[in-house]
Amino acid sequence: MRGIAADADSSLGVVQHHFGNKEGLRDACDDYVLDFFREQVTRGRDLGQVQQPSISNEVFVRAPAVLRYLGRALAEGSPGVVPLFDELVSMTEDHLSQRPDVSDPRGDAAVFVAMRLGVYTLHGHLSRALGVEAFAPESLRRISASLLEIIAPEFLGTEAHRAAWDGMEPPASAESEEEPRREDHE
Repeated sequence: MRGIAADADSSLGVVQHHFGNKEGLRDACDDYVLDFFREQVTRGRDLGQVQQPSISNEVFVRAPAVLRYLGRALAEGSPGVVPLFDELVSMTEDHLSQRPDVSDPRGDAAVFVAMRLGVYTLHGHLSRALGVEAFAPESLRRISASLLEIIAPEFLGTEAHRAAWDGMEPPASAESEEEPRREDHE
């Protein structure tokens, strides 16, 4: 707790006052991560929002700390990520259940969420393989583009897939070789 207070440029008393103990602080972090993902899923359901590059850019800037925490919590089996995993599976299952061509929406949803969250758990290996820090905003954009290339448009729905690609446009000031390969999907 002393180290956390020092990293936060605060005092131990202030941290203890707000969170009680280390478990209370972990619960607050878990709640923040869950709220962050709920917000992103809500935005992802609104195709008008997901296709706006400004929304994706905001996520790429905010996400690194959240994703680092999530990766560690997933690897450690933190009880705080159980509701997140279950909620993501349920939301994905609801989406897939509306499609007549999906024979096992629950199974597909569980495997998809595990694969998607695995990127965060294995970020160290991913960073090494890519030769860049996986949680840097430009790397997150690259990883997201790769995920969109791997996922069949039919899995998300063609309109949602296209909207996600539209939202992947890099900020106007970014001139990067790591830009998404959107032209392949128009």
